[in-house]
Amino acid sequence: MKCPKDNTDLVPEMHQGIEVDRCAQCNGLWLDYPELDQLEDHVLDVDELKGTMVYSPRPTEDKCPHCGEDMTAFHYRANNLELDMCKHGHGFWLDHGEDKLVQGFMNQRIKDLQRSSTAEAQWTKFLNTKPNKGFVDKIKGFFTGR
Repeated sequence: MKCPKDNTDLVPEMHQGIEVDRCAQCNGLWLDYPELDQLEDHVLDVDELKGTMVYSPRPTEDKCPHCGEDMTAFHYRANNLELDMCKHGHGFWLDHGEDKLVQGFMNQRIKDLQRSSTAEAQWTKFLNTKPNKGFVDKIKGFFTGR
């Protein structure tokens, strides 16, 4: 297989326990389709919590190392990280260092989910407290304009 960026031969190697294909020239990584999920799983392994992967897809002229067809660029999980994928589902191209960015976004996703959970718990606690009548009247007045 050839690197989609510089046409150098890709070399198989183990990366974080995953067999990937690396370009010796640009240090980019080709991940077969399930391998991106495996990379994410090092940080967050509950797929339902990861969110939608592909946002704003657009054609690119980079070629899939597997089938040679044009790939599709997309914003990874609505972040400012553009990855490339084979439109036939063969895999993903990550430029040098983007594997670490993927894992960083998974770490941030965990923090965001924890913050959301904490906020929901605090709101529920607030709703379950017995506020004085003056407070309730103020809330009602807010919505009725009185």
